[in-house]
Amino acid sequence: MSVILCTAGYDHTIRFWEALSGICSRTLQHPDSQVNRLCITPDKRYLAAAGHNSVKLYDIKSTNPHPVMSFDGHTNNVTGVAFHCEGKWMVTSSEDGTVKVWDTRSGSLQRNYIHKAPVNDVVIHPNQGELISCDRAGTVRVWDLGESVCTHQLIPEDDTAVHSVSVASDGSLLCAGNKRGSVYIWRMIQDSEVTRIIPMAKFQAHKDYLTRLLLSPDVKHLATCSADHTAKIWNLDPEYPPAKVVAAAMAAENVNINALDDSVTTANGVATASASSNPQTPTNASVNGTQQGSTHDLNASDFSMVVSHTSHGASNEQAMQPFFTQPDGPPMDPVTGSLYLETTLANHQRWVWDCAFSADSAYLVTVSSDHYARLWELSSGQIIRQYSGHHRGAVCVALNDYSEPR
Repeated sequence: MSVILCTAGYDHTIRFWEALSGICSRTLQHPDSQVNRLCITPDKRYLAAAGHNSVKLYDIKSTNPHPVMSFDGHTNNVTGVAFHCEGKWMVTSSEDGTVKVWDTRSGSLQRNYIHKAPVNDVVIHPNQGELISCDRAGTVRVWDLGESVCTHQLIPEDDTAVHSVSVASDGSLLCAGNKRGSVYIWRMIQDSEVTRIIPMAKFQAHKDYLTRLLLSPDVKHLATCSADHTAKIWNLDPEYPPAKVVAAAMAAENVNINALDDSVTTANGVATASASSNPQTPTNASVNGTQQGSTHDLNASDFSMVVSHTSHGASNEQAMQPFFTQPDGPPMDPVTGSLYLETTLANHQRWVWDCAFSADSAYLVTVSSDHYARLWELSSGQIIRQYSGHHRGAVCVALNDYSEPR
């Protein structure tokens, strides 16, 4: 099975699909509860199904319909699940306010991290030494597994639940999406043994509840899912043609403005000196300074982010820091103030809950409360396959089509 594609939701079943034909090849029963999240181990051997209070581990390669292991210990819905790159351990998040790390060989609990609110999602940094989680109180936390402490606490928008986090496959970016449809992007920089997190961009992705966001494997696209019945694909690539055209036009405009300024200030030395000596008359320098300041104010996001760095469990004083869109960040559309929108996937009839990219970042699978899963070709925005079989809402999807373990 080179391609593993499975979906689940509120009908208490997990369905495996033949990706190209759209045929349901296998159905597993999950009688204990609905399934909230799915995750496939990097070697494609096991499937983790997160439900109410527990995570069940199924053997994909066998015909055994029953879970081979159960991870019990949470006291509320499990909202996130992810595997170590070699499958040795698994991390889970829950509405019980905890993030837990499990040994997948013994099933034993290895770490237990406490949030002060229900936790909505958790991901593993590619360095395999850090976890990033987010909660209903609006906090994003970075956990150091080696020191077993929270090293960063980010509050992008006070008292606004963060529903989803995603980290780039190369560890360069961290993204978070909240219940108001806003997306925040940080750059992650590894300095010696410390990770620095720098605010890069913020934009409004949806006008309604954001349910999931996901960076593509090639880190050139960002997918967002929403209660507005759509999924959207945003571009992060500086080489994206529309972004290059706008950047070139803006650069040319700046050259023209600078040339005009130089010609005005040097055209008549007497007039320039006279204007400068009159306190009632602004000089070219002051006019330009005002214009540049106004442009900066209009382009910058007028919001702040609480950043807290903790060391060995001791929290430093929290300070408000401006979260401006940075010039060295991903390309931003000057018209919308957002990332460049590549395509809107708009054929679902109800909430879109989850998504998964193909290994080559060319396709996306989405699932919805309308019972359907859909496979989209991103270059055209067209539906390639539709997967029909769930008789209640489908809320989670997992896809592994990598040619080798990752």
